[in-house]
Amino acid sequence: MGFGNWLKNIFKKPTTKKIEQAPEAPLHPLKLGLAFSGGGTRGVAYIGVIKAFNEAGLKFDYVAGTSVGSLMGAAYCAGLSVEEMEQRARSLKAKDILTSKITFMPNKTEKLESVVNDVLGGRTFQDLKIPFTAVAVDIISAKEVHISSGNLAKAISGSCAVPGVFNPVDFGEYRFFDGGIQNNIPADVVREMGADIVLAVDINPTRGYGTTSTKYMELMKAALRILMKSNSVKGYVYSDYVLKVDLAQYDQRKLENVDEMIKIGYEVTKAEMPNILKVLGMRVPDESIKETAHRLKVMQRKAKQIAREKKRIGGE
Repeated sequence: MGFGNWLKNIFKKPTTKKIEQAPEAPLHPLKLGLAFSGGGTRGVAYIGVIKAFNEAGLKFDYVAGTSVGSLMGAAYCAGLSVEEMEQRARSLKAKDILTSKITFMPNKTEKLESVVNDVLGGRTFQDLKIPFTAVAVDIISAKEVHISSGNLAKAISGSCAVPGVFNPVDFGEYRFFDGGIQNNIPADVVREMGADIVLAVDINPTRGYGTTSTKYMELMKAALRILMKSNSVKGYVYSDYVLKVDLAQYDQRKLENVDEMIKIGYEVTKAEMPNILKVLGMRVPDESIKETAHRLKVMQRKAKQIAREKKRIGGE
């Protein structure tokens, strides 16, 4: 190389070709959360949902569930196979859970707890492969409680204890009833656990309809549906995507049509998988959800302040 060429190489402008062609630096992988709603015996449809998730290779970092969603969420976090879940669902009978034969006599929860313990193979919260939270309501303090430690089977039993159907479940200082009383789709709980992207599964999206019947039980069921609808709104607010599995044709109190409900859960999830993957593949969290959630919390705090003030004034 001559002296002139040597000087040209020294003072040559640096190329940007390598910078321009460099691949985009990967962002820190976002944490994925899964929320299972309540819905009674319709919860067997979650088996089909989970099957479709497994086939798509979906893996979640955090899971929360309310009522039957807590049972199925714990089974998923425990790593139970779809085949194990199907076998247990098909063999389960009402007599395995219910203790009362009198219509208006609530059932004791010992059988329910035993069934849950059997399904989960005696596992504890610490045995679960994915962080999990069960949602229940403490009837003593009237507060929603998020349970992630202690007796797993008892926690799930408390989350499933529908008032009027079951007695409440004593859990330490708490006395639990069904978490759906306050939070039927716990998407906010999953987000609080650390999830950046939240997928919720709602197996009762048609809740909230009334009745023309004047029969006591029909009136009570309609009232409960309306209550559950208002307590499901928050789940939609905190979710990036809600998978709706319509099972309205099936009675959520009966253990029939298990295979049909599993099939519907699977087929609906498979059909929605492109949309699910699109949402779960986001590289940046949806900040509008966080903003909306923050506004909702502010509104709830103000509503409680107003209620306390009214109570104070009324007592004077």
